[in-house]
Amino acid sequence: MKTHLLLIVALVLAPPLHAQLAPYDGAGMTYGHVHLNASDLELHKELWVEQFGGELVERGPLTVVKFPGMLIALREREPTMPMAETVMDHFGFKVRDIEDVLDRWRRAGYEVQSEFTGAEGFPNAYLVAPDGILIELQEDTTQSEDVAGYHIHFRTAQYEELLDWYVEVFGAVPYQRGTIATTANVSGMNLSFGDSDTLRAATQGSAIDHIGFEFRNLRATVDRLESMGITFDVEYREIPAIGLNIAYLTDPSGVYIELTEGYTEY
Repeated sequence: MKTHLLLIVALVLAPPLHAQLAPYDGAGMTYGHVHLNASDLELHKELWVEQFGGELVERGPLTVVKFPGMLIALREREPTMPMAETVMDHFGFKVRDIEDVLDRWRRAGYEVQSEFTGAEGFPNAYLVAPDGILIELQEDTTQSEDVAGYHIHFRTAQYEELLDWYVEVFGAVPYQRGTIATTANVSGMNLSFGDSDTLRAATQGSAIDHIGFEFRNLRATVDRLESMGITFDVEYREIPAIGLNIAYLTDPSGVYIELTEGYTEY
């Protein structure tokens, strides 16, 4: 009986696990977030919570919505262009019931761009959110969560070289995702790379301002990357008001990247 009571207490006191980042890999890294520029912050808070069941967290001036495997950070700012004009074409969720998500999305008056069978043979769809944010859904009826972060998709004529860069710099592991041969995995996220027949813009200022990786020890990571010749746009700094240590760099294609330490505590 005593053991049973202790188990109940432990379960009650344990923090919720449904909207956490994936565990760190052996190098102390996991996928962190996408950071969106939102022309209407209140609308986006409502959208990501009501449409996808995200968990809203506000800390100081920072607003984030938590999902299993990733965070969406929001800044109130008119974006310069939609995602589809940038190298970071879209990001994707796996959902347990795609028809339920699509029905809810349509009832809210938002656009479903297309429905199709995806690269892995499952039902997929593209959704267009306000400010030109493009989201890909893939159904996975076996997952325990209703919605979970799944992939981010780069599009550039130099996609193979860009894949190699993420493998070298961040230790991404090459992986064939269905019929897509040019992808790589990091803890919590698939990075997919594809060609583009148009010149894509850098992300900063657009609907998706930047992507982010989370680290156990950011100071040591910055030192390591600098020793590799990586140049930082924003040097390592600590921001107690939001509980984060941060640094910024830009990949060879123009995707702005934030490195963080502290999002695992959100």
